[in-house]
Amino acid sequence: MSKFFSAKYAALTPYVPGEQPKDAQYIKLNTNESPFPPPASVAEAAKAEAEKLHLYSDPESALLTEKMAQVLGVERNQVLMTNGSDEALNFAFMAFCDQTHPIVFPDITYGFYSVFAALNGIPYKTVPLKEDFSVDYRDYVGIGQNIVIANPNAPTGMALSVAKIEEIVKSNPQNVVIIDEAYVDFGGESCVSLIKKYDNLLVTQTFSKSRSFAGARLGFSIGNEKLIADLNTVKYSTNPYNVNRMTAAAGYAALCETEWFKNNCAAIQEARTYTAAELKKLGFTVLDSKTNFLFAKSDKISGQKLYKKLKERGVLVRWFNAARIEDFVRITIGRKEQMDVFLCKTAEILEEEK
Repeated sequence: MSKFFSAKYAALTPYVPGEQPKDAQYIKLNTNESPFPPPASVAEAAKAEAEKLHLYSDPESALLTEKMAQVLGVERNQVLMTNGSDEALNFAFMAFCDQTHPIVFPDITYGFYSVFAALNGIPYKTVPLKEDFSVDYRDYVGIGQNIVIANPNAPTGMALSVAKIEEIVKSNPQNVVIIDEAYVDFGGESCVSLIKKYDNLLVTQTFSKSRSFAGARLGFSIGNEKLIADLNTVKYSTNPYNVNRMTAAAGYAALCETEWFKNNCAAIQEARTYTAAELKKLGFTVLDSKTNFLFAKSDKISGQKLYKKLKERGVLVRWFNAARIEDFVRITIGRKEQMDVFLCKTAEILEEEK
């Protein structure tokens, strides 16, 4: 770092994104992107805005916000569109947490939570997952602190029911409970309906996974109108034009493609079920996933070694060098033919290890 770097960030450990290699062609099963490109209507909507790039985007993303609220069955002032759900989460950390309002989250979860806390000088505490890697909702009931839970969780893929989320929310009425639903469209249960009942619930979602928008950066928050007003205060104090006009237009078009969206999610879930079954035949332990990825380990090979050997064979998966999960790899679900290549290469590697 330079001599000019602020001391308040000197100890910051930044989030590490998944590999985006440029040296070779890989089957990319490491960053939970969709294997399906968006439909032509989405690209056309974005292209139509290209000649207006000299003009600022609508800071309210009014048309997109209205459409999003309609799809969700909520009011427009209960939705905030953001530059990916990461921005929504960071706004929430900034708006609701500080030295006297710390935050709690699982010890094995999305790595950005600890980064956002450190970046904003927010004290935080982690709660260990259960032995089976599930979140025990009872650990969060009545704790009297702000909470963020990825549901389904990442990288485990496991999910809590809406009833259990509601127990957490209603037992912490003086604190904000953030439920990160980045992967909810692949078999999880959304708790968006609970925002009408509880004023302390904030839900975040993203277009990156199920709507094939990882490169477009579009997310959103849903909550009581006062919570959304708080997030808007932070937004207009940092990045008022946060959603660019091409992304906003493409996002609106994507929301009009309901069947495309459902069919892609169904295809990914079908490929997930198939891949999990085949991995179990190979002797893997596979956690129950409600996401577009699997978290799996084999007693025959370490997670790190499997990751490296697959990479040598042109297949990328994600490995985490962290306690309790170092023997696992996270496998994004791609097209059926991509999963067959992954399974074939994995079987070859296990055979070599005998």
